[in-house]
Amino acid sequence: MLPRYTSDTDVSHVVSSLEQTGAVIIEDLLPEAVIDGLTGDLRPEFEREGHLYQNAFNGHQTLRVGGVTKYSPHFSDFLLHPTVLAVADAVLKPHCDVYQVGSTTAIEILPGEQAQVLHADGACYPSHLVPFELQISALWALDDFTEENGATRVVPKECGVREPEQVREEQVAQAVMPKGSAVIYLGSTLHGGGANRSSEARKALVNTYCLGWLRQEENQYLTLTRDEVASQSEAMRRMLGFQAHGPYLGVWPEDPDGLWYET
Repeated sequence: MLPRYTSDTDVSHVVSSLEQTGAVIIEDLLPEAVIDGLTGDLRPEFEREGHLYQNAFNGHQTLRVGGVTKYSPHFSDFLLHPTVLAVADAVLKPHCDVYQVGSTTAIEILPGEQAQVLHADGACYPSHLVPFELQISALWALDDFTEENGATRVVPKECGVREPEQVREEQVAQAVMPKGSAVIYLGSTLHGGGANRSSEARKALVNTYCLGWLRQEENQYLTLTRDEVASQSEAMRRMLGFQAHGPYLGVWPEDPDGLWYET
């Protein structure tokens, strides 16, 4: 089983468990109204583009939507949630001046989908070259996560397994959790969507956070228009990558307000 906490748990305990286990569950972080607001905004996008990303890795009975920022004003409640950011601060800030979003993806696993292949999100980087984590992920339950409807499968670090093909089924834990909760996991943690053996879809939102000196997995500069970026709060713009990392990396000579370089 994965360690689980509530939103009022001391962050140091959460971080300690995360570093030891590779994944932790924090229950009931957001109210139902916020969850339903986001899912309502995303419904047309699931119908419009969700099928475009179906393949052997993502699944053939799974819908996906990227670039979530532009589709819902509720998204900032997820991306900037203070508990999640406190965990990200502890894991990432020792290795960077600022961190940023890596990718934003809404996922709907439909009935009949098979379990996704186990993988590590940090594999998009040459993570084997450094002795620390380059990113973490927060996967939000937009529905109750159950064993039957495809709760995310996770391989705890204490199993000592780094390659998916070496994993035995008894080593896999499922992130069973109520709607509004999140499972936070390290970039090196093996995981994957579960098989949906129920009669209902299972929706989730996953945000990755990466070190500010890395290239983002999802290119926000192209995903979002200038107007879509301008409509966000300063905190959102920064998290989306619209800031420099220190005084030398990602500088913008036309910085209009003098804040581009601030951390």
